Amino acid sequence: MSEELVFHPFNPIVFKDSQILILGSFPSIKSLENGFYYANPQNQFWKIMSQVTNYPINNKDQKIWLLKEKKIALWDMIKSCSRENSLDSSIENEDVNDIAKFLESYPEIKKIAFTGKKSQAIFEYHFGHLQISRCYLPSPSSTYAKMSLEQKIEKYKE
Repeated sequence: MSEELVFHPFNPIVFKDSQILILGSFPSIKSLENGFYYANPQNQFWKIMSQVTNYPINNKDQKIWLLKEKKIALWDMIKSCSRENSLDSSIENEDVNDIAKFLESYPEIKKIAFTGKKSQAIFEYHFGHLQISRCYLPSPSSTYAKMSLEQKIEKYKE
């Protein structure tokens, strides 16, 4: 495994009236290279969000606008980690973001949705005591092939 520590380069995308916080684990290598959340062209997150909301997502500004309009905040559980590749299973030495403090700063957030088992497991380990509604969403990664894109869209709609 890689011993090089990588720090999360993106600030959370959040608005005063955000009601749902979508939490991933840590940006993929492609997302880091492309400078934005879920920026690997193979990742289905933005395609799913566009289908669920009927909003266009042709550029970064449209993606942020979609989140603002739908009162969604976006962040990741991990502040820094070492990893060999983009798979969550390769993440080691993680340092987590202070989700409790974040939620205190944005009291309108009433629900957390996780885009993978890793982010959910880290949250439950560190912040499972928090009284907030939460749900699991299937990973938008194209490597998660247990569900079709259409099935993922239906789960996100729920």
